[in-house]
Amino acid sequence: MVTYLDFEKRIEHLDEAIESAKADGDLQALEKLQKELDKEVQKTYGGLNDYQKLQLARHPDRPYALDYIRLILENSHEIHGDRAFRDDTALVCYIGWIDGHKTMVIGEQKGRGTKNKIKRNFGMPNPEGYRKALRAVRLAEKFDIPVLLLVDTPGAYPGLGAEERGQSEAIARNLFEFTSIKVPLISVVIGEGGSGGALAISVADRLAMMRYSVFSVISPEGCSAILWDDPKKVEVATKALKITPDDLMKHHLVDDVLDEPLIGAHRDKQSAANVLKAYYLKSLKELQAISTEEMLEKRYTKLTSVGAFTE
Repeated sequence: MVTYLDFEKRIEHLDEAIESAKADGDLQALEKLQKELDKEVQKTYGGLNDYQKLQLARHPDRPYALDYIRLILENSHEIHGDRAFRDDTALVCYIGWIDGHKTMVIGEQKGRGTKNKIKRNFGMPNPEGYRKALRAVRLAEKFDIPVLLLVDTPGAYPGLGAEERGQSEAIARNLFEFTSIKVPLISVVIGEGGSGGALAISVADRLAMMRYSVFSVISPEGCSAILWDDPKKVEVATKALKITPDDLMKHHLVDDVLDEPLIGAHRDKQSAANVLKAYYLKSLKELQAISTEEMLEKRYTKLTSVGAFTE
C-alpha cells in the first residue's frame, strides 16, 4: 500500500482513477489518466520546497540501508558486535560483492513497524554501533576491501546509557580514525543525515546525497524549539538550515547528488538502488586509479577545506 504525503493528494486521486480504469478494462481512459499523472508528477515534484523534500527524506516507505544491501550486495554476510559491549542493530555491517568487487557495506537502519522500529532504536545508534562500524572498517582495511557507507539517522541516540558508555567519544573516534583508513571510503546519505550520528560514518573520499535526502547539524524540529520555542516554525527552520543536496553542493559540503527517481526512491526502489550502485562503482574506479598515498592526501585536503573563518 502506497503512503501519500499531504502534497500528493492529486497524485493519489489519479492513481485511484487509474486502478479503476484497469479494473474496468477501459484502455482509452487509462491512457488519458496516465498522461495526466505524468504531467502532475512533473508539476508536483518539479517545484518541491525544502520542507517537502524533508518529508520525502523521512517517507515511511523510503528504502532503508537493508533494502539497498539486499538489492546491490551479493553473497552477503553480516558482521555483528563491537567486541566490547553488544551488537547494536541500529547500525548494520555486511560484507559481500557488488558487481564483482568485494565490498564492506555499513548503514544506519531505521526499521518498519512498531516492533522493528524499537529493535532498530528508530535508526539512532548507540556508541557500540559506531564502534562496530569502526571495527568493520578496520577489518576492511586489513584485507584491502573498499567500504560503502549508507547514512540514514535522525541522530545518535541521546539516552543516559549511551552517554555513560561514551557516545561523544565513539563518534569523535570514528571521525579521527576514518581519516587515515587506507581503503576507499564512499558515503551516501540515503535519507536523513542528522548531526554527529551521521558524521560518524560520513568521513569519506566521496560524500554524496540522494535527490530527496537531507544533511543537517540539527533537526528542523530541534532548531525551531531552540530558536523560537515554536513547533510551527519547522518549515522556516528547514529553509534556514540549508539541509537539501542543492544547498550543500553550493557550499561544497558534499561531492555529488544522486538522481533517484523523480517521484521518489520509495516508488521505484530498484531504480534507486541501480543509481546508488552505479555511483559506488564509478567512485571506486576513480579511487583505485590513484595510489593510497594520493587518496589519503586528497581525503585530508577535502576534509580540511570544509568551513570558513574571518578575522
